[in-house]
Amino acid sequence: MVAKVCLVTGASSGIGHATALELLHAGHFVYGAARRVHRMMAKLRDAGGRTLPVDVTKEEDLKRAVDTVLDECGRIDVLVNNAGAVVHGAVEDTPLAMARDLFEVNVFAAARLAQLVLPGMRQRGSGTIVNVSSIGGEVAFPLGAWYYASKHALEAFSDTLRMETAQFGVDVVVVQPGIIRTDFEAGTARQLREISGGGAYREMAAAMARAAEAPVGDRGDQATDPGVVATTIREAVESDRPETRYVVGWQAEALLQLNRSLSDREFDARITGPLTGPLT
Repeated sequence: MVAKVCLVTGASSGIGHATALELLHAGHFVYGAARRVHRMMAKLRDAGGRTLPVDVTKEEDLKRAVDTVLDECGRIDVLVNNAGAVVHGAVEDTPLAMARDLFEVNVFAAARLAQLVLPGMRQRGSGTIVNVSSIGGEVAFPLGAWYYASKHALEAFSDTLRMETAQFGVDVVVVQPGIIRTDFEAGTARQLREISGGGAYREMAAAMARAAEAPVGDRGDQATDPGVVATTIREAVESDRPETRYVVGWQAEALLQLNRSLSDREFDARITGPLTGPLT
């Protein structure tokens, strides 16, 4: 196996952190980028990786990160766009400023990094861009419209990018995690109550907030460890011909198949029924 130079965003926790470590342990050169280079990132440094303080919404940070890797290694073989954000609240209640901020992280940062690494990949005739989406890139659920819209957008962007760059030997891969055991949605209940807890959607918001706060034994034991997603990403990175999409994690395939097999209204009823009934 030839060691590859990898840039991973959102590497301070969750899937990004696990992916950076997985790639490092497999013998690759890894740069982990995150807004806060705190103690979690020390594990990456201890494993031989480099850490870069990057706010993915800032052009100067993105360019500096790419330039640093190019200056030190001469190339970037793999870009893993993992940095992400989430907003929970009804469409009617959620300020559009929050939606725009979400798209800056989930869509435009990934797009800008792709623009920055592609010239070198094209010149070498090889490269892999992995965009970490979600099953929410294909299905949608209540009170998270802007998150799901951003992941749908990321997947459409990835499809077009894949078709454009295949001629230059560049692979574009989408990873669709299901329910993963991370702190990514730790603020779900708080957001739901702050944004939609007092208006017309308060009953639905209250039901979802209670579900989010359920004890780990009730809902979290079956959630997939982020290391499983990291292994999938490594396999895609190391493959001579990776799949265009990887579905991974608890409930991922089941929910996607449910959405594909039911009509829209049947799927709506299956998902919203428990959220719109009497509060208990």
